[in-house]
Amino acid sequence: MELLFRNPLLTVQQIQQLNAQFGLNKPLYIQFIIFLKNVFEGQWGFSFYYRVPVSQVLFVALLNSIILLIPSTILAIVIGVGLGIVAGWKRDSATDVGILASSLVLYAVPTFWLGMLFIMMALNFRGLPVSGMATVGQNYPSTWGYVSDVLAHLFLPTLTLTLVTLGQFTIIMRSSVLSQLTEDYVVAAAAKGMSGRTLLRKHIVPNAMLPTVTIIAISIGTVVAGAVLTETVFSWPGVGSLIYDSITRRDYPVLEGAFLVIAAVVILSNFVADLVYAYLDPRVRYD
Repeated sequence: MELLFRNPLLTVQQIQQLNAQFGLNKPLYIQFIIFLKNVFEGQWGFSFYYRVPVSQVLFVALLNSIILLIPSTILAIVIGVGLGIVAGWKRDSATDVGILASSLVLYAVPTFWLGMLFIMMALNFRGLPVSGMATVGQNYPSTWGYVSDVLAHLFLPTLTLTLVTLGQFTIIMRSSVLSQLTEDYVVAAAAKGMSGRTLLRKHIVPNAMLPTVTIIAISIGTVVAGAVLTETVFSWPGVGSLIYDSITRRDYPVLEGAFLVIAAVVILSNFVADLVYAYLDPRVRYD
């Protein structure tokens, strides 16, 4: 806010009016109470750039981010957990080494680098759109035409975000499966003649999922951070691109609102993880 007050064209009266408008002439604890009240009422201020309420700007961007995050996160979890189970069950085999090596590489690959690599490949083969959410100026004969165009634009950013996030789920699930293989109940079940598939399905995987569920919830913040880079590289009009643009434009109210949404998503995901954990582990009960 001090940056706004540095405008040499502002008079003392105008500065006082701005202080009163933003509540900066009140004590800090009063400012904090006003801030909390506005947050719960959805009054997150006005965008300096768009000249509209921040909630209005964030709502559109959030919907676009959800379109990208939901399929990529689901794919990363399903594929990553599945590969982790296979790698852990076939430990020290060529399959295990290949999956583990690939997961470590994907985990270490920078998101922006992988995205730009896919963009260069798509430009060479001229098969997929590489930027935006839909073709600019395109007239769609039907709703399905628009949906198919959005899906085509969605493919590369979804692939990028899925690949850079599934590695951590694979590594975590593999480690969890390996830890379960040494447990006494697994050794006892195998000694009684239980088949490998039954042992894996009924005992190892359910117990191995317990720490994985917690890590998945914690990793949601990492997925959102990866979405910022992915959306920026592919010009996807989501919260990530909005954060990047707001930084360059010094649109601080939008930045505060975006960070607030991200924090709320992380808290909510951890809360859901606690509920799922209690469902998976009958020993956990919340009174």
